[in-house]
Amino acid sequence: MALEKIKQVLRTFAEVEARGVSPLYDHLATHAAEDDDVAGLLTEARGGEARGTLLLAVAHRLIQADPIHPLSRYYPSVGGFDGVDGETWPLFRSFLLDRADRARDLIATRYTQTNEVRRAALVYPAVAAAAKEAGGKIGLLEVGCSAGLLLGLDRFAYRYQCDGGEQLVAGPAKASVGLHCALDLAAGGVLPKLPKKVAVAARAGLDRAPVDLSDEDELAWLEACVWADQVDRIRMLRTAASEQRKHAPPLITGDAVDDLATTAATLPAELPLVVLTSHALAYLGDRRADFVAALGRLAEERPVWWVSQEFYRAGLELVLPGRHDLAEAPADTPGQALQAVLGLTTWQQGKPSARALARTTPHGQRMTWLPA
Repeated sequence: MALEKIKQVLRTFAEVEARGVSPLYDHLATHAAEDDDVAGLLTEARGGEARGTLLLAVAHRLIQADPIHPLSRYYPSVGGFDGVDGETWPLFRSFLLDRADRARDLIATRYTQTNEVRRAALVYPAVAAAAKEAGGKIGLLEVGCSAGLLLGLDRFAYRYQCDGGEQLVAGPAKASVGLHCALDLAAGGVLPKLPKKVAVAARAGLDRAPVDLSDEDELAWLEACVWADQVDRIRMLRTAASEQRKHAPPLITGDAVDDLATTAATLPAELPLVVLTSHALAYLGDRRADFVAALGRLAEERPVWWVSQEFYRAGLELVLPGRHDLAEAPADTPGQALQAVLGLTTWQQGKPSARALARTTPHGQRMTWLPA
């Protein structure tokens, strides 16, 4: 990717994804977008992988390996507690460029592998709705699964804090992983009815580079992909990783489009299939429509539901076009990061039937339920 395009990618990341969410990553990406040497490191990325998240994950991995460097005081993940100030960028720049060869090697060989456990709280209501429509047990297939942590969503406990103090709870009472999510209503919205449990009878994950949690280096990279000033996410990742190792699902290396059918075929054919994607379709680029077409072909063989937690333009627009309101920040939250959309799609007589269920924040903190 050309340098000027990379710099624009970094600006967009800072303005759309990090602003209002991560002061550290907003600051670093904003400055990196104006620095040819730092932005130029991303020219080593594989096709389509030159992303702000990759650059910052590489820096995070390098500071994990050198936690006594002065830059670490801005990284809460390694014990830092200083906020962004005038020294943050100069320290970051010199730290990264002093390790440019190692940074280029990581950029050239790694993918962004964010496995955000808290997103399970966002997708659980949609998976539960799909299971209810399916009438019982389901097969669960996550595409872009990374380490497959979301495949354990039926083993997590959920607590949704609603406006007015009401709470919705779901999941096993003694779960090792407990997730909290704020849930409010858009005008005309009605709180979803959540079952105590979802019957997942079989599960599998598909990813171009699945993460093996028994490999400490792989786990360290997964942690590096979590934003460094959000230590609660890292703690939750470690807890969920420990739980996942007890119930490791099959994770298959393959392409989201080309290998979707063969991966789905590993799940019993008699089970209705729920396919889950969470911030995965952006990585497919211009092959997103091919992915949806592949889902449609699966739906010719068995009942299929697609649970998508993606930015509207990356996901639901493909099956629910014309909802420009979902592509914009909510009118009541100006200046906030763009929200994703939780969608539920099934196929009837070969055609997709899609619903937008909720607006969701990127990392599982909050969702706004939409009217039917």
